[in-house]
Amino acid sequence: MFTHLLYTTYLVYIISIKFCKVNISCYNLVGDYYMKKFNMIDEEFTCENCNKKVKKLNYTARDHCPYCLYSKHVDINPGDRANSCMGLMKPIGIEKFKNTYKIIYKCSKCNSIHKNIIAIDDDFDEIIRISNINPF
Repeated sequence: MFTHLLYTTYLVYIISIKFCKVNISCYNLVGDYYMKKFNMIDEEFTCENCNKKVKKLNYTARDHCPYCLYSKHVDINPGDRANSCMGLMKPIGIEKFKNTYKIIYKCSKCNSIHKNIIAIDDDFDEIIRISNINPF
């Protein structure tokens, strides 16, 4: 068991160096698994794309506008607000994820691609419209 955990920890360390490009500090040990750090921030904001006031989600962290589905490139790890890019994240597609869907974003400033899980109050017509866009 200890050998397995040590081997798993080593593999996660190697993977974290490759994908996190920092070190294992961007992960939290949960049981036998390393999970990406998540800082729960659910706050109101005014969307910089459509200018509508967005209320708290109240069941998880709010990470995009439910009206136009735009997001902002503010995090490195979820909720850390450590990214200096601050570009608007344009929704460019939808993908199936477990028993829900994720919105695929492209940053208008640095062109990086990110994905966020849809929220219960997202505009379904907008989700349908975006799902017909081929992001790649």
